[in-house]
Amino acid sequence: MFFPLILVVIGFISLIFGANWLVNGASALARKHKISDLVIGLTIVAFGTSAPELVVNIIASSHSYSDIVLGNIIGSNNFNLFIILGLSGIILPITVQSSTAWKEIPISLMVAICLLLMINDFNFSGHTVLSRIDGIVMLVLFFLFLYYVFVQMRREPESQKAVVKKSSLTIWALIIVGLSGLIIGGQLVVTNSIKIAHSLGMSEKIIGLTIVAAGTSLPELVTSIVAAFKKNSDIAIGNVIGSNIFNILLILSISTLINPITYNPKFNLDILILIGGTIFLFSSMLSGKRKKLDRWEAMILLGFYLFYTLYIIMKEI
Repeated sequence: MFFPLILVVIGFISLIFGANWLVNGASALARKHKISDLVIGLTIVAFGTSAPELVVNIIASSHSYSDIVLGNIIGSNNFNLFIILGLSGIILPITVQSSTAWKEIPISLMVAICLLLMINDFNFSGHTVLSRIDGIVMLVLFFLFLYYVFVQMRREPESQKAVVKKSSLTIWALIIVGLSGLIIGGQLVVTNSIKIAHSLGMSEKIIGLTIVAAGTSLPELVTSIVAAFKKNSDIAIGNVIGSNIFNILLILSISTLINPITYNPKFNLDILILIGGTIFLFSSMLSGKRKKLDRWEAMILLGFYLFYTLYIIMKEI
């Protein structure tokens, strides 16, 4: 078991560096072609921090590891909401813009509710699976979200373009090496996490919800904590909300198009926790200082997640 554990750690390191290189290369390419910083942040960086989840899910779905696919997405979203926002909010109380409080957070809530309904009695296939038809529906919703983002961007002033000193060769090298790191890291994480789960007698569901989910969320964690230290609340919360929407509507939809996903009803509790946490976040925008996640609210998010993780692990023992 020791050797697979080492390979999982190497896989996570490869995922983190791969995502970082891919984002840096893609951002430099975008600036070189005079695309605004706002577009870069809302599209390339958001996708880049979700790239580890995408690669892990593509590999897991191609091998029909349904519990890893769902555990990674639901677990990553809960990790983003409770751990990343919790830690960021403790470092710096997070003040958000009106559009985030009244539009993006409710959109994230509706997406989570849509997932709960789709994979239970209200799914389009009539069975406890996420079918390819369900995946197409989620993908359409994702493009509608992108349309909303670009409409919002047109209302924002265009930022001044940064000077790009990197050569085209360096930029493309970053993109190719970053993508390679994601693919190799994703393969290492999925295959060796399954081996660890089997050797410990743990279910793939728990591995997906904890180890895999936490590992693939590390880019979001680093991004939001650095943003909090730099007192950039918009990036700290926007990174989390955007990633949660990307994970369900884009990454899960791609996973279903590769292979229909058999649904384990035990995930219902985890989705309900995601919905409840998002409702708590939205209500925190209305209580106390409006449109602000205070430190005590962030501590509640963090404390609840630690209790919840301990609970699901103890159930397996």
